[in-house]
Amino acid sequence: MESFGNGTQIVNLKTGEEIFRNVITNMQAQTCIDIADKNNLHVHIYTDNKIVSQQSLKFMAYRNYQLYKEDMDFEIVDSLKEYIKEENPCILKLVISAKKDLIDVKKEILGKEDLKIIQIKKYDEYKDTIINQEYEYLDIVPKNITKYNSLRQLSKYLKINNQDVMAIGDNINDIEMIENAGVGVAIGGSYEEVINKAGYVTENTVKTGGFAEAVYKFIEM
Repeated sequence: MESFGNGTQIVNLKTGEEIFRNVITNMQAQTCIDIADKNNLHVHIYTDNKIVSQQSLKFMAYRNYQLYKEDMDFEIVDSLKEYIKEENPCILKLVISAKKDLIDVKKEILGKEDLKIIQIKKYDEYKDTIINQEYEYLDIVPKNITKYNSLRQLSKYLKINNQDVMAIGDNINDIEMIENAGVGVAIGGSYEEVINKAGYVTENTVKTGGFAEAVYKFIEM
């Protein structure tokens, strides 16, 4: 099983069966892109089969490329608005990134569209070491979507008790999932808010194999 887009889609990778999906509408995406373009911000989207980035791979899009280029498809387009009009993709998530405070952009989007937006800052000790950059981004998904809600749906589908569920994460949008799972794991170097909610913190970071460390530790148990 795999969850994509911060819980907007759950797929059985063995059979290809889609268990759950909730997507951003094209109109909502167009609004976000208009606001990003007006403010000269980088924007990219997650579809059901690729990450599509406008004009270049920057910030979170570039980070994902460095981490997942062997497993995921990436495409760069001149205009995401035109791409959406022509391809009508399933938009699981949209991300706006920049090296500046995005709170006003977040407020403007929420004033026009009913979406869930988490603002995440990667500065100072939380600098993105994968691409060696500091920036912040808006993680935009449909309203009421969280990783924890999707994890609960997956647990119910698989008929697994919550105490037997392990949640692993390193970001602000992982907190609810980590603190409510039977075993909550924070990756080394995570945000302090994440570490404070975890039952176990890995010695390794994302870059050095923190996720694998967590899996092997608790498999052995």
